[in-house]
Amino acid sequence: MVEGSLRDEAMVAAPSIAPALRRIWFFALVALSLAGLIWLLVTALSAGGFSAVDLVLVILFAVTLPWYVIGFWNAMIGLVIMRFARDPVALVTPAAARVRGDEPITASTAILLCSRNEAPERVLRHATPLIDGLVARGVAGRFHVYLLSDTDDPAVAAAEDTCFAELERTWRDRISLTFRRRLKNTGFKAGNVSDFCERWGRNHDLAVVLDADSVMTADAVLRLVRVMQADRRLGILQSLVAGLPSTSAFARIFQFGMRLGMRSYTIGSAWWQGDCGPYWGHNAIIRIEPFMAHCHLPIMPERALIGGHVLSHDQVEAVLMRRAGYEVRVLPEEGASFEQNPPTLIEFIGRDLRWCQGNMQYWHFLFLPDLKAMSRYQLVFALLMFLGSPAWIGLLVIGTAAVAYAGTPERFIHADAGLALLILVLVMWFAPKIATVIDVLTRPNLRRAFGGGFRFIAGVVTETIFFLLLAPIMWVSHTLFLGRLLLGRSIGWRVQARDDHKVPLRLALRQLWPHTVLGLWSVVVLGLTVPAAIPYALFIAGGPLLSIPLAMLTASPAVGRALMRVGLGRLPEETAPPPELHGLALPAIQLTASPQRT
Repeated sequence: MVEGSLRDEAMVAAPSIAPALRRIWFFALVALSLAGLIWLLVTALSAGGFSAVDLVLVILFAVTLPWYVIGFWNAMIGLVIMRFARDPVALVTPAAARVRGDEPITASTAILLCSRNEAPERVLRHATPLIDGLVARGVAGRFHVYLLSDTDDPAVAAAEDTCFAELERTWRDRISLTFRRRLKNTGFKAGNVSDFCERWGRNHDLAVVLDADSVMTADAVLRLVRVMQADRRLGILQSLVAGLPSTSAFARIFQFGMRLGMRSYTIGSAWWQGDCGPYWGHNAIIRIEPFMAHCHLPIMPERALIGGHVLSHDQVEAVLMRRAGYEVRVLPEEGASFEQNPPTLIEFIGRDLRWCQGNMQYWHFLFLPDLKAMSRYQLVFALLMFLGSPAWIGLLVIGTAAVAYAGTPERFIHADAGLALLILVLVMWFAPKIATVIDVLTRPNLRRAFGGGFRFIAGVVTETIFFLLLAPIMWVSHTLFLGRLLLGRSIGWRVQARDDHKVPLRLALRQLWPHTVLGLWSVVVLGLTVPAAIPYALFIAGGPLLSIPLAMLTASPAVGRALMRVGLGRLPEETAPPPELHGLALPAIQLTASPQRT
C-alpha cells in the first residue's frame, strides 16, 4: 500500500478560519432573503386582512423557499468566481492548484463498474474509451478494472459472461481486469461496493466509482487521481457530471438546462461548503482505507419510515467521511465526465421517486453523534429537495380555494406586492441558469461551443418553458409518492430504460392522470370564479395540466430529430466531441453536422 493511516493527520490539521466566515456570511444572506420574501408575501396577502388561511399559505411558502434562495446565492457567488477568478477551480478546490498534469501516477487505483441487469454491451462500450486511454498513456499498470455485477436476470447474466470474456481477450496483458457477480443484491449498489472493499479493497489506495451509464475520459480520471495524490486529506473527490449528448427530446432539453445551471451552482456552493462537499455516488474517486474504516452503512430498523438497507448511500457516506476527518470536495470542471439521462418523462419520474425514497432515510442520520454542522445541513437540504413539493401543491390547492372564495383578486392579494414576489421567485428559481447564460453570452468561444448565439438563446427559451412545465409535474409526483410512503408503500430499485422509446397514450394516462386532474381542477375552479387569476395559477397548474401531451411529445423520436436538425439543446460535446465520445458512436454526435453562428 502506498498510503498509511491518515486519520490522525487529517483530524489535527489546523482548520482554516476563512471557510467558517464564508458560511456565516452565506447564511446571513440566505436568512435576510428568506425574511424579505416572507415579509413580502405577508404584505401581499393582507389585502383583506390576515386570516388563518393566509398564515397557512405563508408557512407553506416558507417551506419551499430554502432550496431556491440557497440556489440563488450559490449561483451569484458562482457567477462572480467564473467571471473574475483567475482559476475558479483552484479557488474552490485548492489541491487542484498543486497539480500540473504531468505528475507520476503512484497510487494504485481500482475502476469500479457497477451494474445490475444492465445491457452489458452498453456498460463495456462506455468503459472501453477509458481503458484504451489509460493504456495509451502508459499508466495502465497502476489501474485495475473491476466489473461488479449484481445481475440476477439469467439472459443478462449470460450476455455479461460473453461480453466480459471478449473484453478480457481484447485487453489481456495490457490492464488488469476482474469480473465478479454477486448472487444476491444485498445492500443495493452500496452493498456492491462494500463487497468489493471486503474482497480487494486492501490491494488499492483509491477507487473510481462508475455507474452503468457513466462515461469518463482517461484524462479526467488521471486528474482525479493526481489531485488525490496531492492532498492526502481528501477522502472523496466528486467530478462535475454532464449529460451525454442525446437524441431524445426529453433528455436533450433537460440536460441542456442542467448544463446551464450546474457549473455556477456547484462553484458557488463549493466556495462556502469547502471540505464538506457533495458526493453523488458515481463519477467520483474515493480513498479506500478511510472509506472502509468509517463509511459502513447501518441497516435501518423495521420501525423506520423506510427500513432495510440504505438506498441513497452517497451523501451518507460523504458525511461519515467528514466525521472521520477527511475532506469531501468537488472538482467543478466540465466536458470529461458524463452520465446518461432518462429518455422520457415517465422514466425521469421513476428515477426521481427512487431518489426521493432513498433521501427520506436521511431522517435517521440527522442526529448521529460527532457529525459536522455542514454535514447535518447537507442531509436537511437533501430532504428539503423533496419535502418542498407538498408545500408547492398545498399552495396551489389552498390558494385556488382561497382566491375562489374571495371572489376577486383584489380581496385576496395586493397586486403590486404579489407581482414583485412572483418576479423575485422566478429570478431565484432560474438564477443558476441565468448566471451561466451571462457567462456563455460574454464568451465567444463558449457561444460557438453551444452552436452559436442564436441557437443558444433559442435553447434557453425552450428549456425555460420546459422547466416551468416539468417542475410542478415533479412536485405532484413527489407529493403523491410521499403520501404513499406514509402509508407504508415503497418502490423497488428497478433497472432504468435508457434507450429512446415512445410513450403511448395509455401509459401516459395511467401514470399522469392525477396530475392532469389536479391542474384541470384549479383552472376550472378559477375559470368559474376568478378567471383573472388563471395566468398566475398556471405557474403551478400548467405543468400538471399538460403532463400527458408533454410526456408523449418529448418522447417522440420525430421531435428529437427535429430538435437536432435545428440545433436546439446543442451541447459543446456535439460541436467538438472529445475523442472518447467519438468512440461511442453516439447518434447525437453523428447527426450533428450543421453550420454554426456566433
